[in-house]
Amino acid sequence: MYKVTGELSQNNARIVAAEGIAAIMQGQSDMDFSGLEHIDSATVAVMIEWQRRAAEKHQPLQFHSVPASLLSLIQLYGLTEQFSIIPAGRH
Repeated sequence: MYKVTGELSQNNARIVAAEGIAAIMQGQSDMDFSGLEHIDSATVAVMIEWQRRAAEKHQPLQFHSVPASLLSLIQLYGLTEQFSIIPAGRH
């Protein structure tokens, strides 16, 4: 499971996106957001990119322990059906 910690925002989105893409290319299909403390709209953009890369490999991608603030953004943008989101505590 690839774990995202701390911040995923415009400040570091490119770096975190690249790290996540590398994990996906190595076969990772679970992204753990339990350590994520700061997000903004760039987080959703990174998730979309990861989802696209996983789809290119015909690989499912699941997001675990997504913070409530990020869930709100996803709902606001009408992207709830775009992602497979696993609630905290279910792995």
